[in-house]
Amino acid sequence: MIERILGLDGWILVIAAAVLVGIVAFSLYKNAKAQRTLDRVEKMLKEAMEGDFSESEFTEDRTSKLESVLADYLRVSALSAKSVKEDRDKIKTLIADISHQTKTPIANLLLHSELLKESELTPDQKDSLEAISNEAEKLRFLIDALVKLSRLENGILVIEPKPDDLGRLVKEIGNTMKLKAEEKGLYLNVADGSEKASFDYKWTLEAIGNIVDNAIKYTQTGGIEIRLGSTEMFSYVSVKDTGIGIKEEDIAKIFARFGRLSSSKEKEGVGIGLYLAREIISKEGGYIKVKSKPGEGSEFLVYLKK
Repeated sequence: MIERILGLDGWILVIAAAVLVGIVAFSLYKNAKAQRTLDRVEKMLKEAMEGDFSESEFTEDRTSKLESVLADYLRVSALSAKSVKEDRDKIKTLIADISHQTKTPIANLLLHSELLKESELTPDQKDSLEAISNEAEKLRFLIDALVKLSRLENGILVIEPKPDDLGRLVKEIGNTMKLKAEEKGLYLNVADGSEKASFDYKWTLEAIGNIVDNAIKYTQTGGIEIRLGSTEMFSYVSVKDTGIGIKEEDIAKIFARFGRLSSSKEKEGVGIGLYLAREIISKEGGYIKVKSKPGEGSEFLVYLKK
């Protein structure tokens, strides 16, 4: 009876409608399941970002397997992040201990060296005393530089660039370094300028100060010129000396940690000042360029973003 009423075409329509309803129902079910999966994934990611991630139980279907893989990854990441934090805390404590425990002994060495210089000493004794004083000063610089570098590399201290006046910065460096240059019979000239750039004043003072200090160490006659300039995107500080110069193939070596050239082994220094300077400037989005020829001096150009 029903067959006569519907006919073949009617049955095709009924079957098609049933299939369509089934497809729609299945699609809605899959969408709802996918949404639940996405909600759980979002919840896991949010917990991981907040440091509150904990594992959950999943079924054996494909989407749950994906959740399980993601959960394993987040669990490992959370453990790694915790381990890194613990290591940084240990390093922070170690750095503080090193800085605190060595500050007083080194200061005492330098103090007593100065006191002994006022005594009547033989030429050999004066030479030995000068060596002790120089090595103590070198040790102080090394520890200070390593402490600063470790704090930078481990994120304990953060460089925060902001718009500032490079002219003010180089004048302060000139005032600080002028006496050291004059003690060697060198001139230290700082050209006037008021270039602006984005930099962290304290850390950039450290970086460029290291470059100027290095120029004084490796210059025997003449002196150092500090000037400012700018390009379309950068402002720069030029530190030009009349020192011993550097071979082109050796320029990269001077920025290595503890990198010292064979031609400078007899000079004072520990080989970390320029490495620290490059680390500071690169974290500010800038870079250092060197122009030099042996026997003709060197020019260090520190570029900082405007």
